[in-house]
Amino acid sequence: MKRIKLLPAACFATLLALPLMAAEKPNTLTGEEKAAGWQLLFNGKDLTGWRAFKTPEGGGTIGEGWTVENGLLWKRAGVKGGDIITGQQFDDFELAWEWRIDPGGNNGVKYLVTEARPEAPGHEYQMLDDTFEKWVKKPAKDHTAAFYQVLPPVKDKGYKPAGEWNQSRILVKGNHVEHWLNGKKALEYELGGEPLKAAIAESKFKKYPDFGQKIKGHIMLTDHIDAVWLRNIRIRELPK
Repeated sequence: MKRIKLLPAACFATLLALPLMAAEKPNTLTGEEKAAGWQLLFNGKDLTGWRAFKTPEGGGTIGEGWTVENGLLWKRAGVKGGDIITGQQFDDFELAWEWRIDPGGNNGVKYLVTEARPEAPGHEYQMLDDTFEKWVKKPAKDHTAAFYQVLPPVKDKGYKPAGEWNQSRILVKGNHVEHWLNGKKALEYELGGEPLKAAIAESKFKKYPDFGQKIKGHIMLTDHIDAVWLRNIRIRELPK
């Protein structure tokens, strides 16, 4: 198999349209993926590399609602786990993961997360059972692959319903951000740009002046009351 080479910045969006190479086992990397700079954020065995939000490195306890079972990271319904974040912080990066949600479920992955802003710590890639009666009437900016409550995804985003596995990606390169779902680009925006500022001004995040600006931050897995399963959580830092 041909070795993957790092591409110029202009080519990263094209690369996002390609599927990740499938390793022989979940939560592992192929030699080609390692050569391309990918690293696992979840090893399939435990929560090494993660910690509870707003706790010192190595301190605090991750709630029992986060369970590792059969190579899956399971947020158990109705069991408190608390929001968890990576020990590492990231600037320019490509993040990829797979997820499956219960019928009626709601969850999300946040990025550009800071502990200095606890009520709006980061931008959220929404994960939702879009077809559930409770959520159908919600605006598109609340649906899967949206920048939650700020920007909606495209209509034809390749969403797979509750109970099926979805593949999601986030690209942050400079001020440019993209959300991808199952190989399709669902959303793109510019950090600090006027369209984003206008959208934030109409959202619940308007009281945070620095929300929507580029920062180096953690990745967060959020704790909602609904069950969600995650696997193959991986990231690679991008060159400046």
